[in-house]
Amino acid sequence: MDIDAYAARFDEEPGYLDFAGIGPIGRAVREEVAGLDETLARGRFGAFGVLREQDRRMRDAVATLTGFPADRVVFQPNTGTGLLHATFGITGGIAVSPADYPAITYAVDRAAEALGVLTPTWIETDHGRVTPGNLREQLTSSIVAVALSLVDFRTGFLADLEGIRQVIGDRLLVVDATQCFGIVDAPWQLADVVVAGGQKWPRAGMGTGFMALSERALEHLTPVWSGSAGDGGEGPALDEIREPADGATKFLVSTPDPIAEARLAAALEEIADVGVEQVNARIAQHVSRIIDLADEFALPVVSPRAESERAGIVVVRPADDQLTALVASLHNHGVSATTRAGTVRFSPHASTEEETFLMLRGALQSFATAVTV
Repeated sequence: MDIDAYAARFDEEPGYLDFAGIGPIGRAVREEVAGLDETLARGRFGAFGVLREQDRRMRDAVATLTGFPADRVVFQPNTGTGLLHATFGITGGIAVSPADYPAITYAVDRAAEALGVLTPTWIETDHGRVTPGNLREQLTSSIVAVALSLVDFRTGFLADLEGIRQVIGDRLLVVDATQCFGIVDAPWQLADVVVAGGQKWPRAGMGTGFMALSERALEHLTPVWSGSAGDGGEGPALDEIREPADGATKFLVSTPDPIAEARLAAALEEIADVGVEQVNARIAQHVSRIIDLADEFALPVVSPRAESERAGIVVVRPADDQLTALVASLHNHGVSATTRAGTVRFSPHASTEEETFLMLRGALQSFATAVTV
């Protein structure tokens, strides 16, 4: 499939530039839901077997995009749950930025408070950017793990995964990939734990996600939350409590939602069909156009400009007394974006069409007129 055919399978409304928040689903996911909902509604004899097939399908789809074997992939209903599994399973020190996304900082804090075996080291960063350099200066012998978002949700900065791996050595590396999975072809196998939700860039809808683990992670992480779905036996455990499984399934609490798994699988299969490289290249073009528009209307861009340091996010910071006017202009022109802490974040996808850029231009033109009158 070429990138134009992929983009044509989505039909979000013009003006939508908030894929870093949530990605509207496309035709493949809608068709998957419709078909499996019909299966659930009818209860036809023998039909429910297809639901049981979705777990393997989902794990295979994740394996294709990450390079992790399917038996080291486990479904998670969201990123936060996967990160809690990871942080509750670590014993020792963990380095993390206090400016990282709350799914990470809360998971670290809750695990430290609850079990008393995880010790956070809250590292100083370059305006929220975790780099090999600032990590190197703050690592100590007591730190056994590092956790970070590969793309910073505030600035859109794409961390140097290879450089970070070189700096931290054999420490466990936990990566929240939610803000770039499906649009960045990262060397995922350098991480020990990769957690991502499917509701943003993969466009699989809410309630979808996964955790992929290295052999080392499976060996060192304790499955604190491990329910009956994560034991190592066949069939339900009746009148007994079994030990957790050896593989990634030990991080299951309960049986996953097969329709959510199907949504994630369908979305990732479609990405694999077109290729992450093509998706990334189209988004890079769109990001450059938004940066050019911001420059044209003198809006300070505070996200990275270099393609090697960015994913799909452009962040602008207007003057404090101009923020309200910018937000109002975007609203009046039907442009969807995220406003947070004095900044506005735009995030296009491969399916973003020309009409959206015209709407954004109109909004910025109105903003510029309003603040110069």
